[in-house]
Amino acid sequence: MSNNPKTPWPELPTAAWRDTYATLHLWTQIVGKIRLTKSSWLNHSWHVTLYVTPRGLTTSPIQDGARTFQIDFDFIDHRLRITTSDGTHRHFALPGHSVASFYTATLAALSELGIAVAIDEMPNELPDPLRFSEDTAHAAYDPEAVNGFLQILINCDRVFKQFRTGFLGKASPVHFFWGSFDLAVTRFSGRRAPLHPGGVPHLPDAVAHEAYSHEVSSAGFWPGGGAIDYPAFYCYAYPEPPGFRTAKVRPEAAFFSEALSEFILPYDAVRTAADPDEALLDFLQSTYEAAAIAAKWDRDALECDQGKPGVVRQV
Repeated sequence: MSNNPKTPWPELPTAAWRDTYATLHLWTQIVGKIRLTKSSWLNHSWHVTLYVTPRGLTTSPIQDGARTFQIDFDFIDHRLRITTSDGTHRHFALPGHSVASFYTATLAALSELGIAVAIDEMPNELPDPLRFSEDTAHAAYDPEAVNGFLQILINCDRVFKQFRTGFLGKASPVHFFWGSFDLAVTRFSGRRAPLHPGGVPHLPDAVAHEAYSHEVSSAGFWPGGGAIDYPAFYCYAYPEPPGFRTAKVRPEAAFFSEALSEFILPYDAVRTAADPDEALLDFLQSTYEAAAIAAKWDRDALECDQGKPGVVRQV
């Protein structure tokens, strides 16, 4: 599948960029909450996500009365850019900002553009949260590490989108969840799921109930933390069917994490593979099949051959 076998998959050493990672995570929560506040609710919280661009992450257009605006993280020039459909814009440099000053600068830029917004200042899905306007502790920004993270997101976005072409059923966009700070793509069997138990730290149970209202197989990339303190790919099924966690998946470096209740493939196993794209596709396909087989999905109705550029799918 790889269109360019020389595409770089850079290193992302957790220890070296941990402080930058923490700061960036909180910045994306601020921007994501702006999209959340200004957007009508869409199933499974798809209205809150960010999307990968060639330069970083974007909200995509957000409605503001008769016009729209968009907020972009530029991880090449290392700036936050806000543009509107009436041609106005604001931008500022990312390095040198704490979470508190980033929060202030972002809301000030929006105000200058005539965009009124107020967000919940408490971070979600993080331990010991501190209000954005009070957080001066998180202020690290390593441009080189952020640029490497961007390249990984671009690579993952490409492969996840290719994987998505092999499914005819309901599937999510490839999108970035700022609560958990992961890039994800989700497939749905079409069946309702039992009520999710909730309990996600600093996330209303009602949000988890709605997000997992239907049976899923979900995969993604996460920079790591806690039980998996290194960047990794993951796949989980909800509800988890009997036999899922003992299924044989590929490549060999993949394993089931009892701590996280999901399959894990260390990022370095993909980065150092002879063909990283193919190694990642193998993980995505084999873990999806583990869920679909164990849960008895209607695979004949839901699956198709992976798409090819310019070739119409045969029916």
